Amino acid sequence: MLNRRQFGLMSLAAAGALAAPMVVRATRAAAQAGSARNVILMISDGAGFHTWHAASYYRHGKLGMEVFDAFPVKTLMTTYPLNVERAPTNDMTPKVGYDAAAAWSTAPGEGQLGADITKLPYKNHFAGYEYVKRNYVDSAAAGTALSSGIKTFNNSINWTNDGKPVRDMGKAAKATGRAVGVVSSVQVSHATPAVFYAQNVSRNNYAEIGAQLLEEAVPDVIMGAGHPMFNRDGRYTTPAGDKAFQYVGGADAYVKLATGQSPYKLIDTKAGFEALAAGTLDLEGKQVYGLAPVANTLQYQRGTRGNDWTPEAPMGNLIETVPSLETMTKGALAVLGTKPNGFFLMVEGGAVDWAAHGNHTGRIIEEQIDFNRSVEAVVAWIEANGGFENTLLIVTTDHGNGMMYGPESDTFAFQPVVNRGQGNLPEVQWHYDTHTNELVPVWAKGPGAEALVAASTGEDLHTAMVGWGSVNRYHDNTDIARLMMSAMSAA
Repeated sequence: MLNRRQFGLMSLAAAGALAAPMVVRATRAAAQAGSARNVILMISDGAGFHTWHAASYYRHGKLGMEVFDAFPVKTLMTTYPLNVERAPTNDMTPKVGYDAAAAWSTAPGEGQLGADITKLPYKNHFAGYEYVKRNYVDSAAAGTALSSGIKTFNNSINWTNDGKPVRDMGKAAKATGRAVGVVSSVQVSHATPAVFYAQNVSRNNYAEIGAQLLEEAVPDVIMGAGHPMFNRDGRYTTPAGDKAFQYVGGADAYVKLATGQSPYKLIDTKAGFEALAAGTLDLEGKQVYGLAPVANTLQYQRGTRGNDWTPEAPMGNLIETVPSLETMTKGALAVLGTKPNGFFLMVEGGAVDWAAHGNHTGRIIEEQIDFNRSVEAVVAWIEANGGFENTLLIVTTDHGNGMMYGPESDTFAFQPVVNRGQGNLPEVQWHYDTHTNELVPVWAKGPGAEALVAASTGEDLHTAMVGWGSVNRYHDNTDIARLMMSAMSAA
């Protein structure tokens, strides 16, 4: 009978064997980004390798069954920022990086790090665990790298470390005549959505970011949470002061949006989102502002006490009045697909990151599955609308979070999560409650996708431990932005 350690390694070895033939190999000189009518970037925020694995085990009972598993290009990516400051320092010298040997060291670790969110002790059982807990990126700097192609300080929304705004991917797409869509399962002005349409020295200036969204109206479609009139359980509520309106640009901005005095048509009912997805909603010639009738996240925070950590966050009993990320994605495609010059679309599973911060195994799987279904919806749309000859699709994350490994990973370094079969939660142990400086996975398909392989400059020979077989070369997160800009001829 296999023990947990053997079972986990065998599962990953099998996945690696399946994955290895799918990798497109190319030289730097030969791989050139192609021209794509549409470019779609899908980000499962904070999803480390084992987040993807845990969701696949629960959903399918095995790995290799998600639609992106069949993509021809699989790569690894670094995510570290320019530095770990939270404001510009005017020093453009890189202060952090990624060291594969240090990241996978099984030497004994010292002390503990973390516990700011869960209040649990996280011992550094191995030196590798301690290494990846340090010098991590936040979603603002990580998103900025993916959107504008620069390394910068944490907190930055397309803002350089010497205090200058830079062009984001949304504006780059608009410069080519393409339409722009931004969809998220968290607030519309949260870090990851914001980096695709805004510039700000701090991600925390939500009202300023929300105001810029309405003033500049870069996205033709913007969707997410952050509705000021609803609580985290989707119940109508009286706004508690101006702060309740911060994610939509302030109370005055919300009134203009709600009364039709903006470039956007407000959609804030589940029926409205479903009609949009079905192509039956009259948009009255306006752009689309989809504001789900819920506070911070579509589903993750339901039944919780806000930011207070609790040991359990059960799955199921979803808020029935709130649309899924999949429905919002279909709605965005229904609108953007009608645009004559193509489009750029970013879809974020933002609450995956929130669940990782909380070490909530069930709900991170729930959020990841909603994201995976959104990827399926995108692939189905692509196949029905010209195929991958016309559309570049990239599926990835912006950084790791939580260090989810197997149940004995305090003594067995980097033990994989243990599969307990379809419909059962895998066995795991969390080692952190915030972001990490780990490599993350990337899947890509469409014009120019193979350029990511050619861009890979580093090598990490430990990737078999996370089920990626012979995929051991890695590129930087800024290469994603370069590929997308090149594919849209907007570099």
